[in-house]
Amino acid sequence: MPVVNPNFSVLSDDFAADPYRYFAQLREQAPVHYEPAIDSYFLSRYEDAKRVLTDHEAFTTETLQVRAEPVMRGPVLAQMTGAEHTAKRKIVVRGFTGQALRDQMRAIHANAAELMGPFLAQGRVDLVNDFGKPLAVHVTLDVLGLDRQDWQQVAAWHSGVAEFITSMTLTPERRRHCMDCAEQLEAYLLPVIEQRRHQPGDDLISKLCTAEFDGIAMSDRDVTALIINVLAASTEPADKTLALLFKHLIDHPEQMAQVRRDPDLLAAAIAETLRYTPPVQLIPRQAGKNSVFAGVTVPAGATVFCMIGAANRDPEAFAAPDAFDIHRPDLGTARSFTAAAQHLAFGTGLHQCVGAAFARAEIETVAAMLLPQLDQVRYSPGFRYRETGLYTRGPVSLSLDFTPVH
Repeated sequence: MPVVNPNFSVLSDDFAADPYRYFAQLREQAPVHYEPAIDSYFLSRYEDAKRVLTDHEAFTTETLQVRAEPVMRGPVLAQMTGAEHTAKRKIVVRGFTGQALRDQMRAIHANAAELMGPFLAQGRVDLVNDFGKPLAVHVTLDVLGLDRQDWQQVAAWHSGVAEFITSMTLTPERRRHCMDCAEQLEAYLLPVIEQRRHQPGDDLISKLCTAEFDGIAMSDRDVTALIINVLAASTEPADKTLALLFKHLIDHPEQMAQVRRDPDLLAAAIAETLRYTPPVQLIPRQAGKNSVFAGVTVPAGATVFCMIGAANRDPEAFAAPDAFDIHRPDLGTARSFTAAAQHLAFGTGLHQCVGAAFARAEIETVAAMLLPQLDQVRYSPGFRYRETGLYTRGPVSLSLDFTPVH
């Protein structure tokens, strides 16, 4: 087990290769880790991360003005407070609940069946690149009411937006590329917004275009930012979580067998996947005043990163935290996709992920469809598993062999 030392950096290639190796020692020896290169503090203990995410006066989302707003083309939900946040969040949530959610689940099932069809006959699929990534974008475009034929172009633009938000350092060239992607995505969305204002449908963009806040319709800038906000929130966690779910069940065949026998355990397997390997590893905040953690003062104005992967494996919060266990009693499956979740994979408090319930329904629908179809599922011969990402993290690929069940 490596030891955290003065030369340690969360920005190093070594940490990026496998951050989970370092989490225990960060919590024990450097629970407040400072990175001078980016003038930021990293908190790895569950209690500290939860404190930051729930104390909205002491720790604000102002850092998103620099980290997200330039590519979101306007303020995102996490930057809003008070009546504005409540009203606009409610509009977005309405697009992911009730009858809208039931309609989306049918569309998700059809999307998944269509995408998986060609691979069933082959008995092999890359669950990330062949299936998960295109599915996540298809599903989000359906919710928004955008043309699914444009999915590859939208995915390319979104990739640039995500790179801007999740990169700790960007070269001028990469920054320009990300901004170009955001500008082209905005140019693509503006005619759609104009059309939906005059001819609204049942899609989420129409709901945003026809909604009012304080008696005033939202501007094109407001609507564009919320669309890109939804695009990022709906696609980033979904494809990663689905692949990680299958990886953990393959690595724990006894739990895979239990989920196959009892489909009611699937929700617990998804919740434990989110705790064990959260797709969003870092959540930033800005300290509004001097704050002390583990005897270390974080100065007002400093950027603070909550290390979700480390917090979710804190033994102060979870028993045997480095074990994947769908039966763990300290997780609480029923609340794991709500603001009362014990794990921090969706954040917590006022700015908990707006799409948490949708993510559960999407992953559960797709996994429930795939598990009976993919018998004796296993890694393909010669496949080597690898994850990437510091801010968001997931498998580069997941090549699986299986015996198809028709």
